[in-house]
Amino acid sequence: MTAEAVTDRPLRIALLTYKGNPYCGGQGVYVRHLSRELARLGHTVEVIGAQPYPVLDTPGTDTGPLGAGPAEAPVAPGAPGRLTLTELPSLDLYRQPDPFRTPARGEYRDWVDALEVGTMWTGGFPEPLTFSLRARRHLAARRGEFDVIHDNQTLGYGLLGGPRALGAPLVTTIHHPITVDRRLELAAADSRRRRLSVRRWYGFTRMQRRVARRLPSVLTVSGSSRQEIAEDLGVREDRIHVVPIGADTRLFSPDPAVPEVPGRIVTTSSADVPLKGLVYLVEALAKVRTEQPGAHLVVVGKRPEEGPVAAAIDSHGLGGAVEFVKGISDAELAALVRGAQIACVPSLYEGFSLPAAEAMATGTPLLATTGGAIPEVAGRDGETCLAVPPGDAGALAAGLLRLLGDEPLRARLGAAGRERVLSRFTWERAALGTVERYRSAMGAVRDAVPALEGLPHSVLGPPAAAPPAAAPAPAAAERR
Repeated sequence: MTAEAVTDRPLRIALLTYKGNPYCGGQGVYVRHLSRELARLGHTVEVIGAQPYPVLDTPGTDTGPLGAGPAEAPVAPGAPGRLTLTELPSLDLYRQPDPFRTPARGEYRDWVDALEVGTMWTGGFPEPLTFSLRARRHLAARRGEFDVIHDNQTLGYGLLGGPRALGAPLVTTIHHPITVDRRLELAAADSRRRRLSVRRWYGFTRMQRRVARRLPSVLTVSGSSRQEIAEDLGVREDRIHVVPIGADTRLFSPDPAVPEVPGRIVTTSSADVPLKGLVYLVEALAKVRTEQPGAHLVVVGKRPEEGPVAAAIDSHGLGGAVEFVKGISDAELAALVRGAQIACVPSLYEGFSLPAAEAMATGTPLLATTGGAIPEVAGRDGETCLAVPPGDAGALAAGLLRLLGDEPLRARLGAAGRERVLSRFTWERAALGTVERYRSAMGAVRDAVPALEGLPHSVLGPPAAAPPAAAPAPAAAERR
């Protein structure tokens, strides 16, 4: 696979995201970095998103985000690509500072808005369905403007119907099945009322199962996620293609000028949910501080006011040893990670783990669990990271103490981790692999042309001698 082969016919790509904020979740990070790299390859990318709106980067430069709102991003001189943002507004029912609000009568525009509010009132999460319905209407009005449509895990009914309904072939990314989140939250629920609330909130996963089974082409980010998608969602394995994502290795890179802060442990946890395993890391910190009193934790995310993490901090008297930082820039995040002695990923499950890849890219030694796809990213225990079982505070504490007390080990793991990311997990590689799947999807539509006579030639794409090779899945030894 070469950049020349991939970019020899620039594509017009519609990239859909129902939740695009890159500062509060992995889906927004995915859209931000993938769209930039696709444009750098010379393609025209239009990100179509709902609130919180995506923040897009400037392809071909390192100047950082353009900011939310309608914008067009320039590209490097001589490059034919272009990156734009189209806002597809919802009622934004979960916005701060008034989440779960009831809209005023004048805010309702159509029946989709009424459906959105009604679903929220009954305890459900409406955004995947309502965004898909709005996106279907938007794409139908612009029929023939795109060569391919890329959905970022909406999995809503509105995106069914194939090229005849949407105007172009559909490729869908599933980072991991949300049924995994549902299962873990139900297991952590401590009352019948809480379990009922979780089931209502995750009611949309029934729709996502039905939609996923009817999709012609699914991308995912790891071998572990591929297995979960097949098992949880019932998608045929021959329709699921692994294209690993990665770190921005230009930004997340070692910098000897940044001083190492003794005892600093850094982790990322955008939400206080069981999936992230933060409570186990807090408990591990309490154990570590009995031998290393200077050990302290910096959490990139919002401080919880209540719940298991807040309770653990209070019960162990760690108020002064756990700091939460929120709303920092990528450059500030990279500096924070560089200055840590240890980066930790304590998750019970991850479909990929961008925080692991970004920490490794900075040369910071990584302590991570073996939950989900984390081993595919982090590599082998003792070679590129230290690996411990998920949900085990004692194992986390032992790993932290080992790293804090062994500077040569930290240096060796940090250097090996960066080399692993550079060779496997970069956004440029992710974009190249994704374009191969776009072309394959377009070729499948071209082969079915008798049933799709009404579609323009630009959507069908030119004939090809053979479909591009699929991106290689991670080695079997690294799968869960």
